[in-house]
Amino acid sequence: MASDPQAAVDRAQSAAQALRSAADAAQSYADQMAATAHAVSGGAIDPFIFRLAIFVLAVFVGYYVVWSVTPALHTPLMSVTNAISSVIVVGALLAVGVELVDTPESGSGWARGFGFVALILASVNIFGGFLVTQRMLAMYKKKG
Repeated sequence: MASDPQAAVDRAQSAAQALRSAADAAQSYADQMAATAHAVSGGAIDPFIFRLAIFVLAVFVGYYVVWSVTPALHTPLMSVTNAISSVIVVGALLAVGVELVDTPESGSGWARGFGFVALILASVNIFGGFLVTQRMLAMYKKKG
């Protein structure tokens, strides 16, 4: 039983619209948090510095979480990082698909460039994770 192609297109468009509204809501929330930090500090904290501090903290937390995992948990950890990387791939594809705007100061060229780099790095991470997982699972197979 073949499904209607138009129905599939409609579902894909509605899913894309839902994702765009979720991304807009997340951006709005991040902007509100940065503006709140700026207002609470009396203008002493620049919103860019606030976001940069969150990014740096996330890098350190991620580093210590990954390196403190026991070897028995590496395979489940790899599957979780592959799932996270797949979400990054979706975001990178959205960034690469940003339409070019006529004004050069809009930053869409930068978004496309960073989106492309994120897409490449996340893809390498996913494929490398699959290779490492396969190698670790092969260690548990009985040699015949």
